[in-house]
Amino acid sequence: MSRRYVIIGGDAAGMSAASQIRRLDPDATIDVFERDNVVSYAQCGLPYYIGGLVPSAERLVARTKQEFEEKYNIRVHLRHEATAVDPTAKIVAVTDFATGDTRTVPYDKLLIATGARPILPGWEGRDLAGVFPLKTLGDAERILADLRDRPVERVVIIGGGYIGLEMAEAFHLLGKTVTVLDLAPQLALTFDADMADLARDALERHGIAVGLGEEVRRLEGEGGRVRAVVTNKNTYPADLVLVAVGVVPNSELAREAGAELGPKGAIRVNDRMETSLPDVYAAGDCATQFHRIKGADDFVPLGTHANKQGRVAGTNMTGGDARFAGIVGSAIMKVLDIAMGRTGLSSREAEALGVPFETVRIRSRAHARYYPDNAELHVKLLFRRDDRRLLGGQIVGKAGVDKRVDVLATALYHGMTIDELEALDLSYAPPFNAVWDPLQQAATVAKKADRRAER
Repeated sequence: MSRRYVIIGGDAAGMSAASQIRRLDPDATIDVFERDNVVSYAQCGLPYYIGGLVPSAERLVARTKQEFEEKYNIRVHLRHEATAVDPTAKIVAVTDFATGDTRTVPYDKLLIATGARPILPGWEGRDLAGVFPLKTLGDAERILADLRDRPVERVVIIGGGYIGLEMAEAFHLLGKTVTVLDLAPQLALTFDADMADLARDALERHGIAVGLGEEVRRLEGEGGRVRAVVTNKNTYPADLVLVAVGVVPNSELAREAGAELGPKGAIRVNDRMETSLPDVYAAGDCATQFHRIKGADDFVPLGTHANKQGRVAGTNMTGGDARFAGIVGSAIMKVLDIAMGRTGLSSREAEALGVPFETVRIRSRAHARYYPDNAELHVKLLFRRDDRRLLGGQIVGKAGVDKRVDVLATALYHGMTIDELEALDLSYAPPFNAVWDPLQQAATVAKKADRRAER
């Protein structure tokens, strides 16, 4: 008799797991229940779809429901929501949005891949027309419909993190007057303040206003539609408001079933993606990730983690033995004409962990100085004071950021010291690099500073 696999959630983690199960268990029965009306699409591409760089929503879809069903024999149930899990009886209660009917579905192995949802603070006026989050393709379609159907000139973005900054660019490309507000004293809180200032410079250089240390008090409207954002400092006229203040994991289903939760309320999993419940796995934005530098579980919801965790879960659900190796906190974003990349720990994180650390920051160039279009590159590295092991780094510039962040992430993964960066055999040609890569230049500066301190 074939095994029955049930997957709750049909995006990155869920469909990666389903595909892996089908590869490893050709005779299995696989049911995926997704509360939305689409599966397997690139959430990270939504700002570029709204901004017009991606011409259609279809370009963001990796595989359709029809493809999964016809090519892979994976049964995909759209507009179905799992409402309860009974780990003792090994059944899931599922409601069909179209009919309102609820039924129970048995499983041998269950994966919870319910993702995360945007935080919507309880401000007065948050339910006004013209106020949007951005997490799903449906959110993006609603924003685009609003832009088409109404005269929108002034956009206020509440939140200066990844989505907020990427959407600032998207609205700027559409010719809107954009303001970015954040409660924190800086943008991009996963970066150190001195590096985050470069994002603010980029926004303001393109005419985007930035308000920091601004606590939103309420949203004001007229005729049922938003007209202004009121903070503790100012009132900002708005025809459209995007709320991008973070996400929380959709872990309630697992919690109610008795699963152990971890940081930020995410479902705690081990390196096999197993939860504390027998035969129940979790992966993606609803689950924890082990942070190799912190040495502890963390909650860092990213598509890269979701896809890897989904594949690991799918392998182990079929009886295999795959392990999720953990994360080092790598991320990158485009902010108008600059890229901002980071990996490992920020200074704030290192301080919170009580780690003795030093930093080195340099300004270098993306390639050989004499080669045309040589853009400035800002490099900041963190390393332990005692054994000089690398802790993290942040890189900002117009070119070459992705290359250096990935080299640094690899070094962090393997526990290298800052001095060992100097010995790396990195590629060189004048259009791509200097003889000494900027990472190696920073390592040299750190070594010289250490020698001066010893004297």
